[in-house]
Amino acid sequence: MRITLVSLFAAALLLAACETTPETAGTGTGTGASTATTGTTARGPVPGSKEDFVANVGDRVFFAFDKSNLSADASRTLERQAAWLRQWSNQRLTIEGHCDERGTREYNLALGERRANAVKDYLVAQGISASRLSTISYGKERPVVLGSNEAAWAQNRRGVSVPQ
Repeated sequence: MRITLVSLFAAALLLAACETTPETAGTGTGTGASTATTGTTARGPVPGSKEDFVANVGDRVFFAFDKSNLSADASRTLERQAAWLRQWSNQRLTIEGHCDERGTREYNLALGERRANAVKDYLVAQGISASRLSTISYGKERPVVLGSNEAAWAQNRRGVSVPQ
């Protein structure tokens, strides 16, 4: 009898806790107030922010195996990046070169550097000042997708433009 009574009491407490709805922390009206930590508004990314760049322009291009030349898709993305950089003339980019896991560390660092420089050279050819662009190679050290298959490797062979 005592165990049944304790069980019923515990079940009642559990149900009471589940029924309460949490109160919201703010009473904002959704008028687009900016959140400094995320760079977004109730309507989307703040124009000119890193989030705007990623969401509306595209921050990465992909490369074929053991290549550093740009594809037609990559060129279209870089044209959008150049247009964004022209619009937001105070922005700078760090261009990261990445590789898949195949090959030695040294080889992939050199390949990542060629990939980053290919992106930089394209943006400079589009009229962006080289002083606004810096490059770094991470080789195979920072995969975005783990796995030892073509799907993972294709995502890891990339150049990523990061607004500063």
